[in-house]
Amino acid sequence: MNAHKKALAADRAMTAVFYGVAGFFLLLLAAFTLYVLARGTAEFEPSLFAFNDNGIGNQFFNTVYLVFLSLLISVPIGVAAGVYMAEYARKGRVTEFIRTCIETLSSLPSIVVGLFGSLVLVEMAHFKWNLLAGALAVSILSLPLITTTAEDAMRALPARWKEGSFALGATHRQTITKVLLPACVPRIITGVILAAGRGFGEAAALLYTAGMSTDINWHSWNLASPTCPLNPIRPGETLALHIWASRTEAVAPNAAQIADLSSAVLIVMVLLFSIGARFLARRASRRFGKC
Repeated sequence: MNAHKKALAADRAMTAVFYGVAGFFLLLLAAFTLYVLARGTAEFEPSLFAFNDNGIGNQFFNTVYLVFLSLLISVPIGVAAGVYMAEYARKGRVTEFIRTCIETLSSLPSIVVGLFGSLVLVEMAHFKWNLLAGALAVSILSLPLITTTAEDAMRALPARWKEGSFALGATHRQTITKVLLPACVPRIITGVILAAGRGFGEAAALLYTAGMSTDINWHSWNLASPTCPLNPIRPGETLALHIWASRTEAVAPNAAQIADLSSAVLIVMVLLFSIGARFLARRASRRFGKC
């Protein structure tokens, strides 16, 4: 009886500790977010959102477009790699070597990936700094996260789901595409959100690949034009780079104000993206659940 009381007391104590740690991090996140938003909106002016050299509209578009390009590259490859590791790869030295490579790739400093992208994706490809090179660099950083998330999601599913699909006469490919992957959508979306968050805030890798300049003509929609907004082979400064430049190199009198506003916009952007992705994941989960 005494042992039971001691175990119960220890359980309550540890529960209180974990709740306290979680509450501390929530308060820290809330304080940080409120501080950045307060600084960003303290001297807010609508003209700062202009899509010209005096505003951050072009940097905002570059950030969204670059993250979109990086997810377009990394999500299919990462999910496919996760499916392979969970369903097709046999246990052995080769599989362990691949998993080690994935773990090593996830720990690479972003500055090293940026230098690699500058050498391979910019200089060897005979391009100047461009958004596509930046998206590929961010994809290199995102691939391990999406691959690991997809693999863990596949392995966490109950074995009876796959066995039930096989019992109904489905092939392995049909089981993966019609049963397992739809069930993994919420967890895969979590990996995509984390990968997108890294893309939104990445600066070091983009410094050597995407460039620090932006020249957009919003009346030109010819993809071959170097000033077309949708041309991926053009330099594009993102909000993260703009914040860094405004705090270190800018000589404009309102540089600090622009940096604070860019930080607030970046936080709101990540928050809205996370909420939107969660909403789509829930809708997809309900839709596949009814099929």
